[in-house]
Amino acid sequence: MFKKLRKRWKVNGWNLLLILVTFALGGSLCGMVGKKLMGLLQIENRILYLISYLIIISTLWPFSVLLVSLPLGQFVFFKNYIKKIYNKFVFRKKLKNKSIIAIFASGSGSNAKNIISHFKNKDSAFVGLVVCNNKEAGVVKIAEQHQVPVLMIDRNSFKDTQFLINELKKRGINWIILAGFLWKLPVSLIESFKGKIINIHPALLPLYGGKGMYGKFVHEAVIKNKEKESGITIHIADEYYDHGEIVFQQSISIDENETPETLEAKVRQLEIAHYPTTIESYISKQTQG
Repeated sequence: MFKKLRKRWKVNGWNLLLILVTFALGGSLCGMVGKKLMGLLQIENRILYLISYLIIISTLWPFSVLLVSLPLGQFVFFKNYIKKIYNKFVFRKKLKNKSIIAIFASGSGSNAKNIISHFKNKDSAFVGLVVCNNKEAGVVKIAEQHQVPVLMIDRNSFKDTQFLINELKKRGINWIILAGFLWKLPVSLIESFKGKIINIHPALLPLYGGKGMYGKFVHEAVIKNKEKESGITIHIADEYYDHGEIVFQQSISIDENETPETLEAKVRQLEIAHYPTTIESYISKQTQG
């Protein structure tokens, strides 16, 4: 049992002992203070007494263990432990009548950050997971800052589609949002979430789509071909690159002296303005329909 706890909490034997002592002393302190407060309340009804006592104990326990953890040097562990318990409680609360989104991203995470912030207090859906294939990607830090769990995948786990599908379903994921994810999704994953994978492309599809057409490569091709306009396309992903039902498009004009960098900045503004709201609108429509 102790070996399992050490592995689970990632601590050595000495710290494990201090953690267990903190649990015991914190629980005792919580119980003592709880009984004192109940004595002051003087509740005679047994059922009401029990309910009140449970509420007081539940409220006092985090403060008790944090207080005891200070002299024992375990404050950081218990702060993170209580934070995890709180996040699990909030997560379960969010589950009720809400769609759960998994964002797939490989890079800086600007779109992911925008989507997470947009759905923070929405009734229709919330972001419950970020799936990433790059440990150094900025999106990992963004997810951590917003208390969104991260699932790191490598080529092997990505090819083992059943592993990924099982992980997504275990976490209750209803929708997949692609936000700069550079690997092509396996057909089995697309079939498993058929019609529920949304992607954004930085051009007006069907133009400038396909393998290798992402980010700066799209904008360079648009400028090179002297196009008069570009924009964004939000679509339902299928087994082909940049293909599938188009949900939303928005265009912008291209200036005479436009560069790939200035065009990218213009397109980025369109993504910020329209991607989260389009996702919300589409999910709401599909859920209600």
